[in-house]
Amino acid sequence: MRLHLLHIIIAAILATFTSAASGWQPDVLGEGFEMRYVEQPDDYSGPVRSTIVRSRSACAEGVGVLYVHGFNDYFFQKEMAREFTDHCYDFYAVDLRKYGRSILPGQRMFELRDISEYFADIDSAIVQMKADGIRDIILMGHSTGGLTTAAYMASNPDPAIRALVLNSPFLDWNQSKFQEKFLIPAVRSFSPLMKKLNIPQGDSDSYARSLLKSMDGEWEYDTDWKLTVSPPVEASWIAAIDAAHDIVQNDPAIAVPILLMHSDRTVRDGDPADTYGHADAVLDVEDISRYGRQLGIMVTEITVRGGLHDLVLSAPAVRTALYDYLFAWLSKTVPATY
Repeated sequence: MRLHLLHIIIAAILATFTSAASGWQPDVLGEGFEMRYVEQPDDYSGPVRSTIVRSRSACAEGVGVLYVHGFNDYFFQKEMAREFTDHCYDFYAVDLRKYGRSILPGQRMFELRDISEYFADIDSAIVQMKADGIRDIILMGHSTGGLTTAAYMASNPDPAIRALVLNSPFLDWNQSKFQEKFLIPAVRSFSPLMKKLNIPQGDSDSYARSLLKSMDGEWEYDTDWKLTVSPPVEASWIAAIDAAHDIVQNDPAIAVPILLMHSDRTVRDGDPADTYGHADAVLDVEDISRYGRQLGIMVTEITVRGGLHDLVLSAPAVRTALYDYLFAWLSKTVPATY
């Protein structure tokens, strides 16, 4: 708790001193979006920074959402942001250190040794939101961002956070029993001795194919920031994620209302190729449900039929129904001004 309070203090100081030097500038997403960098304290690999992206609503009155992306990802979901601003929520997103807009020359993308490294990035965005007059914050995380935000809420979170929205959160490994019971614990145990050991994640581009407009999907994004094939990770990343799973699987007692969202099915070995267009190709939805329902005492779970791993990138009819439910839930939990 003391460490997290220190993160908040550092974030407030950094926000004060970097806002002038690293002011807002137009974002790559175009009209209605702006971004600024936040220089964070150096870590074990050298200089690091996070990035805040925002899109303000014409009708919001002190209510905003902060979105945290997943692994091999960054914020590019313009439609999601516009849904929030149209419903009178100011929208903010953070590109975490070593991801997307935040990548510095020479950095290893996605490097991680402890999930709490990301807490300062979230804190910085919350400090900015408060400076912009936002009183009530909805924290939203997708996949590894869902794991990060859940672990964050299990620490000593800012009381301005009124709700947690989880889009297919990465709450457990989707691996074989042997890997989960023996191989991953072994990697975690020996990771201090082999932090930089590369561990491949396969060479499939099937999930990217289901998303990219240039292939079988509907969306455009920067494939230098969200790679078509998921890259190898270091042993230290495996250890950090496994330790974060311990946090969220062992009575994290998150005190705010939680909306837990996931697809109705997982892509399994042997499924036909078109399954990738209407199922979760990354995580086990049964694990999401099992551990997600234990995150707090106020968990609302919804199963999204035909949903992709990133639910807001699903087919049009699927995401229309998803947004209808999401905003109905939010209107009861953290009301916006309509």
